[in-house]
Amino acid sequence: MKKILITGGSGFIGRNITESFLKNKYTLFTPARAELDCSNDDSVREYFARHQFDVVIHAAAKPSHRNAPDRNNLLLTNSRMIANLLHYRHRWGKLLNMGSGAIYDMRHYIPKMKESYFGTYIPADEHGYNKYLLGKLLPCIENVYDFRLFGVFGKYEDYAIRFISNAICKAISGMPITLQQNRKFDYLFIDDLMPVLEHFIERSPQEKSFNITPDHTLELLHVAEMVRTVAGNGIDICVATEGMGTEYSGDNSLLHKEVPSLQFTPAETAIGMLYEWYSSNRYNINKELLLKDK
Repeated sequence: MKKILITGGSGFIGRNITESFLKNKYTLFTPARAELDCSNDDSVREYFARHQFDVVIHAAAKPSHRNAPDRNNLLLTNSRMIANLLHYRHRWGKLLNMGSGAIYDMRHYIPKMKESYFGTYIPADEHGYNKYLLGKLLPCIENVYDFRLFGVFGKYEDYAIRFISNAICKAISGMPITLQQNRKFDYLFIDDLMPVLEHFIERSPQEKSFNITPDHTLELLHVAEMVRTVAGNGIDICVATEGMGTEYSGDNSLLHKEVPSLQFTPAETAIGMLYEWYSSNRYNINKELLLKDK
């Protein structure tokens, strides 16, 4: 069985990987930060002195979202993480980096951005700029692949700010679903990431950067209506600002060319599955986190 290191193993993506079918195919290592702090040179050196891996799935990051407790030194911390991992590339065979669609610059998003759109603009925000620098660096390194994730949803995400989980938790709690503004979004169900990871663990394609997005873009208002339908309680849906916001979506034709058998879970099915999960864990939902929209 191949040995896979998952950085950020206690986070949203990491936890879902460790509970997926991949745990039966590979030996997964998910060290806690006390054991491996990717931003700390000594920690990384000591860890790789003891371990060697076939693949590293780099999902650790200092968060930049609006609910993050500390956004200081974002660029330094996250760039240091990848630099430390690359410094010990003789201790692993392949690295899959969990990147972001923010690489294309939020000021200039266009519908269904292709990978080739990268570099047209340099992002002004720190998060996007960090992804931009990695987008320039990583394709130059052998056996390193950059996954450009857009919207990803599923269990363990931060339901205080992540729209689909936030809407579901509000519906379960009998609260109105709220939108700042309707917009189109590419939302990937977290379960659909796992066959993509398996493919890249087993294969090394020529292309180095891929948009990891579903086939169909969703309107947030439509998502809210799907959640309300699943809940069946006729809750209100409130939209603060009229009109449509900027679309955030990526072209996935390159991904389909690389993984021809790839199929995505229908949005209605995925939302229903996630609703059932939250419903079975309803007593763990902190309603205080739902009272103020962030």
